[in-house]
Amino acid sequence: MPLPLSTIAIDDPDDARVEPFRNVRDRDLVGRDGFIAEGTVVLDQLLASRRFQATSLLILRNRMAGLAERLAQFPAEVPIHVAEQAVFDAIAGFAVHRGVLAHGTERGTRPGAAEIVAAAGGQPIVFAVGLSNHDNLGAVFRNAAAFGAGAVLCDATTCHPLYRKALRVSVGTALTVPWCREGTGEELVALCRSAGYRAIALSPGGEALLGDLATGGRTALCLGAEGAGLSPALMGQVETVRIAMAPGLDSLNVATSAAIVLHHLFAGNSQRR
Repeated sequence: MPLPLSTIAIDDPDDARVEPFRNVRDRDLVGRDGFIAEGTVVLDQLLASRRFQATSLLILRNRMAGLAERLAQFPAEVPIHVAEQAVFDAIAGFAVHRGVLAHGTERGTRPGAAEIVAAAGGQPIVFAVGLSNHDNLGAVFRNAAAFGAGAVLCDATTCHPLYRKALRVSVGTALTVPWCREGTGEELVALCRSAGYRAIALSPGGEALLGDLATGGRTALCLGAEGAGLSPALMGQVETVRIAMAPGLDSLNVATSAAIVLHHLFAGNSQRR
């Protein structure tokens, strides 16, 4: 299939024009001055994002026809590099079965936590403290988008939302859900409270059942890392809530727990509309 005039055929894995995509598994955000978006669903979120933009694309040749409509939406100045499977995999450093990579950067000045909270418009806020698992953080973003959260706040010890794996698991919602990564859990609690939010956290010994939790008003859900959880000091600053469960286990995966709470808040708010 002949390539459109706007594309660039790459036949040599060492071609300097595809440097941003080199060894993406190992380099991730480090030394790349941007991030890597992988797959068509993430590409769609990158197209929809107001905060982030694509700077370059690398597409498997046999995916070009099926992606033509999507690719036409990118500005003409964004180069579209096209390669056969062997060259593509040699560039990326592993077999990229999706055959779609985009390099992106952030537009303008990165918003801070106070700006993010103010722009949330009273919608639920999720803040993550010490989450180091990329899959969990990506799933938290996906749940936040699905249930109408206004923002995700990450403390400085939480892994980065734009790491390739976190971004992929989020199905690209880390590009469209407002977020920041800064400060401490205590500072994020104080910020949310100053904006009129009630701060809650999950605990097997929570003071109230989730089913009894009122869904009106502003709510900020605090999530800690699995195993370690939130510190006693931070737990002392928030309301604690428990999820009703069958005997034998007293905890759930952090992203699953977040989904249950966010759905409770979303369903309650939807009934009042």
